[in-house]
Amino acid sequence: MSLKGKTIFITGGSRGIGRAIALRCAQDGANIIIAAKTDTPHTSLPGTIYTVAEEIQVAGGQCLPIKLDARQESQIQEAVQKAVDHFGGIDIVVNNASAINLTGTLQTPVNRFDLMMAVNVRATFATIQACLPHLFKAANPHVLTLSPPLNMDPKWFKKHVAYTMSKYGMSMCVLGMAEEFRNQGVAFNALWPVTAIATDAFKAIDPNIPVDCMRKPEIVAEAAYAIFNRPAAGCTGNFFTDEEVLLAEGYDDLSCYAVKEGASLLPDFFLD
Repeated sequence: MSLKGKTIFITGGSRGIGRAIALRCAQDGANIIIAAKTDTPHTSLPGTIYTVAEEIQVAGGQCLPIKLDARQESQIQEAVQKAVDHFGGIDIVVNNASAINLTGTLQTPVNRFDLMMAVNVRATFATIQACLPHLFKAANPHVLTLSPPLNMDPKWFKKHVAYTMSKYGMSMCVLGMAEEFRNQGVAFNALWPVTAIATDAFKAIDPNIPVDCMRKPEIVAEAAYAIFNRPAAGCTGNFFTDEEVLLAEGYDDLSCYAVKEGASLLPDFFLD
């Protein structure tokens, strides 16, 4: 298993799970494109595309940081072209950029609805569309989307219908494109954590939730790394969980990924 020399395009990778995936792949000597919006320090959230680029270099990879507002199709097209010009192609795409607003219908302003649809659904579709011509030329092309399995239980809609619709829109891209491009050899898969992940974005949603009941982003990164190393032709259309992937890879103890070993873990959304 090695991603040495592979080029990986990651949206929203300036912190959290995207950053963790980038650093895991960098250990093999991969080429990473960090395409995210934060190019200057945020008032409350750590990390920029440049700080992550430095970490990637230290970890053993090469990095091209690109400022990207994923709501803008022209910026996506330009970022993909810069990546191809710099590294010669694209082997893997990670749709990690996401917007979250856990509010009910009457508490969700339409501009927040539009933001989630633009960042979650539209940007995922547009990024894949822009990258596909280059993925067709890759030896083992993968598209991985950080979205949940499609679960029509009404309980996942009633408290935050807009957010659920937007995340399921990302998952529908996986479902449809896996079938549409099944014969072209590009793998389309989704990955979702079984438990809450201690990211700064999650903590910003509700600072009262203790991170001791969460896992580290590295568990998702390790699962993503394992998926990227699987043959694309035989690994498409899956809605993986991080636990499922790692157990299949022979990990029989995931306690090292807990923020606090032995703590009771908080389940993530959308999983029964």
